[in-house]
Amino acid sequence: MQTAALVSRDGAVDWMCAPRFDSPALFAALLGTDDHGSWHLAPAADHPRPADRRRYRGDSLILEQEWDTDGGTVRVTDFMPTAVRAGADPVPRIVRIVECLSGTVTMRSTLSPRPGYGRTRPAVTRPMPAPGGPHRLAAVAGPDAIWLDSPHHHTNTNGTLTAEFTAWAGDRTAYVLTYRESHRGAPPTVDAADELVRTVRFWREWADQCTYQGPYREAVIRSLITLKGLTYAPTGGIVAAPTTSLPEDIGGERNWDYRYTWLRDAAITLSSLLRTGYRDEAKAWREWLLRAVAGDPENLQIMYGIAGERELTESSLDWLPGYEGSQPVRIGNGAAGQLQLDVYGEVVEALHLADTSGVVRNDHAHQLQLRLIEYLEDHWQEPDEGIWEVRGPRRHFVHSKVMAWVAVDRTIRLLERTGEQGPLERWRALRDTIHADVCEKGYDPERNTFTQYYGGKELDASLLLIPQVGFLPADDKRVIGTIEAIQRELSTEDGFVLRYPTHDESGNNVDGLSGHEGAFLACSFWLADDLAMIGRVQEARELFDRLLALRNDVGLLAEEWDPRLKRQVGNFPQAFSHVPLIDTALRLTACGAAYPSAQPDGPDTLPIPGQRTTTEPAATAAVPGSRS
Repeated sequence: MQTAALVSRDGAVDWMCAPRFDSPALFAALLGTDDHGSWHLAPAADHPRPADRRRYRGDSLILEQEWDTDGGTVRVTDFMPTAVRAGADPVPRIVRIVECLSGTVTMRSTLSPRPGYGRTRPAVTRPMPAPGGPHRLAAVAGPDAIWLDSPHHHTNTNGTLTAEFTAWAGDRTAYVLTYRESHRGAPPTVDAADELVRTVRFWREWADQCTYQGPYREAVIRSLITLKGLTYAPTGGIVAAPTTSLPEDIGGERNWDYRYTWLRDAAITLSSLLRTGYRDEAKAWREWLLRAVAGDPENLQIMYGIAGERELTESSLDWLPGYEGSQPVRIGNGAAGQLQLDVYGEVVEALHLADTSGVVRNDHAHQLQLRLIEYLEDHWQEPDEGIWEVRGPRRHFVHSKVMAWVAVDRTIRLLERTGEQGPLERWRALRDTIHADVCEKGYDPERNTFTQYYGGKELDASLLLIPQVGFLPADDKRVIGTIEAIQRELSTEDGFVLRYPTHDESGNNVDGLSGHEGAFLACSFWLADDLAMIGRVQEARELFDRLLALRNDVGLLAEEWDPRLKRQVGNFPQAFSHVPLIDTALRLTACGAAYPSAQPDGPDTLPIPGQRTTTEPAATAAVPGSRS
């Protein structure tokens, strides 16, 4: 919960930034070669091979990989200590424990730290170990220092540290890699076994807080744990993904840096955590939001650094060849300066949900919400770049207008519920005005579908959210027509959904970028939600099952699915994919009939999107977005 490491099937840590998610990478082989930084720990072989088995240990982020060799079987357990106890040294660590399960296995550790996104070879020193302590190596490059504690001697070849050893049945060997800023000196050593016990306990206790007990619990818990792992604990900020430049189009230019906090992604992540019983995370994110926008809430950015930084200048790293040759490799994100009016709706919705679900009241959050609506009142009619950050001309995107309506609607509910002062009648009139504007200008009566933007003919998968946020009821003929149009025009042969057409009828790109992109997993979950809402529950379940089958072997999802290559693409793992997985699981569980064993959620669980409450009329059913 400060950074993340990605571990390949052959036992290599080939991506890790430190000390934060958005810091320069120490290991960047994921976007280049082993010489750009990696740490292999596996049975010794001329050519590394995938583990025969791998899994997370229970409900945790503790990874176990096992290899069967001619001589025996070995397990490598990888984890990051959570460092949440009092007095813990809050530095990123990777602990790797080698355990020989049978026979004898020759193991090899090859550590190649390359700070600065693979650009720098560090200087390696061997500090004097404490009597009886582990062998210790320090690799230093400018502000960065990586400390390796192990029981084995490593040889140093031009900044690559290698050790081979034989593991016998019953042997347990621990490697501990610690990052610490070089000026702070050596970190204390830790006991790997104790850290493992603490980390197991942390994840078990955290997962036990989940209030969802339905038939999809395994997938829901794995997604929740992933979202927790994408949370930067010191500030409460939630990153969209821990990676940069994993391509949406293999070999193409659709490569972006997602190691920041998108207000939209973080807000919907917050909603899923709240609806499954996690209020502490909601409170931490709300405090992060108040700090990030403090002093200038009218100039709301779509994303910030994980501590609230505003400057996220985009640049390219020309020394990295990119994932499977996909260039450029970008850091920073130029979309931070875009105008995306839908973000106001997402933020207000998150504040509304926190306020109505037991999170301790915060008067500053209420005042922020009122100021955001005052801004929207003057600017909702402006064109913007839209939810998908299209690097083309600004347009009057229908989704942006719908979410402006959501922001006003939820604020009216706040005033009605609390009795606080505000221009209720004026804002009620504004809510009606926005609604009428969208229905008049964003709807194509000839095709019976809403469109991507005013006056356009193209579709957009974000239109699937219209019934989910309560803008129109699910049984409205315009909603049903839009769902069916998206199924016809934006679905792949697998039934998954594209965000929007990337090419016009002449084959020209319409979003300012070359190449194609895959089916967007979040949009595909939204379709399953909508199908359930309009009564096509079995079809929704079948689509949801196909989406679950796309997860990798340990239950993780990237941003997209390439229907041509039959593989996941985009940054990984992706919060914006795991959140709608949770939402759809909750909705289908609420449908319930096909699952006699499914029990209703406990008393602390919030209503399921689309499930009407006893106090709400049908037109304002509690749906994703309102979740009241």
